[in-house]
Amino acid sequence: MDLEQLNQFGAAHLPGLIGIEFVAIDAGELEAELQVRDELLAPNGYLHAASVVALADTCCGYGTVASLPHGANGFTTIELKTNFVGTATSGRIRCVAKLLHGGRTTQLWRAEVTRVEDDRSIAHFSCTQMVLYPEG
Repeated sequence: MDLEQLNQFGAAHLPGLIGIEFVAIDAGELEAELQVRDELLAPNGYLHAASVVALADTCCGYGTVASLPHGANGFTTIELKTNFVGTATSGRIRCVAKLLHGGRTTQLWRAEVTRVEDDRSIAHFSCTQMVLYPEG
């Protein structure tokens, strides 16, 4: 998949709804950005944790699609974990997701979400994806 395909893939779904924009793809690595806006904030005025998780999970999920082994037709998330170490109230945030393990039945991804303006860390995210194959 190229960047245009990635951005179109989720345009009518959650990634498009919240405004995730993919900006780089390479073997085992994916990068996306998200403009912080009022709709993505919690009632306390800070970036909602779910907005950060949506960005990181989407990056890792799309990375999984781009890295599926031969014969696989999809994946499902079997575990995810997020450690929050910062936040944002405006600007843009960036996620860089990297493949740590690309096996036949599972993939392990790690992602870091940062503020674009000053590269300060917001969250460390990891997930395990189960690779799916056609039945039969």
